[in-house]
Amino acid sequence: MPNEITRRTFLSRSALATAVGAAPLAAGAGRAAESGGEHDLSGTVPSGAAAALPTGRIRDLPVSRLLLGGNLLTHFTHSRDLQYVYRLAEHYNTEEKILETLALAEAHGVNTLVIHTVPRTMQILKRHRHERGGQINWIICPTAPVEGDLAAYRDQVRELVDDGVDAVYLWGVRADALTATGEMELLARAVELPRSLGVPSGVGAHDLRVIQACEKAGVDADFYIKTFHHHRYPSAPRPEQVVAPISEVPGYWCKDPDEVVATMATVQKPWIAFKVMAAGAIPPADAFAYAFGGGADHVLAGMFDFEIAEDARLAAAAAAAAKDRARPWRS
Repeated sequence: MPNEITRRTFLSRSALATAVGAAPLAAGAGRAAESGGEHDLSGTVPSGAAAALPTGRIRDLPVSRLLLGGNLLTHFTHSRDLQYVYRLAEHYNTEEKILETLALAEAHGVNTLVIHTVPRTMQILKRHRHERGGQINWIICPTAPVEGDLAAYRDQVRELVDDGVDAVYLWGVRADALTATGEMELLARAVELPRSLGVPSGVGAHDLRVIQACEKAGVDADFYIKTFHHHRYPSAPRPEQVVAPISEVPGYWCKDPDEVVATMATVQKPWIAFKVMAAGAIPPADAFAYAFGGGADHVLAGMFDFEIAEDARLAAAAAAAAKDRARPWRS
């Protein structure tokens, strides 16, 4: 398929991608598009291209239906047994390439990035925003431990707020663990902390039981970030693996997509679906259509710079086609 070829041969196209990324980019095109503004990208992207990607809202924050995932930018790739891929991403996504990628995302209407608190990457994000006029939203999960009086977690959240984060969410690794040990009161306090500092606060999850427990306990989250994809790919989890404890199941797996659809149909909070391509195993056109059709309000996708234009087009088409979905748009 054309898309699969593109992804498998990205090295051969990287020179072209670099040349395109080096062209002058209009900073802030993502947010400008929401007010109908056009932008000049010196031929890189047709004028008005950013407006083609629809947006929703998480509280007062406008969020594009397609979000840029941060794993490829932090070089934390889920590459299964392909050990070289981590270093490959590290060598390709240099600081300058990351800056180009952020600008390209904005130019194509992807107005929000989701990323971990990696110090070097945070410095790059600040360069993009403060030196280059970038406007892409930051949704960031702190990696500090969630324990006791939340001192370390509070310090990290406050630092993010001071840096200008647009929304915070509880890292799925933390939420999975807290739910497994029944520490829902601690989880709820961690979710309330960013809200008390004036920014939207969400919950990430690999395990569906996190969402179910949060809803049952009335955790006051503004949104959820939950893994979601079908199992129609060769390395999908087999039945004997699906019943394994969550700690033994790779995070890019969605253990029971049908149960996710049924549970999320009852949830009124915005839902950002992530791992929608099962770490590269599912082509984006298929992944986006499945996620939006299954009720997700937004899809989060790791993208190299040369994939952004195509993925934005595919996400816009998939969102437009999801008219008969059972779950209403919640953002």
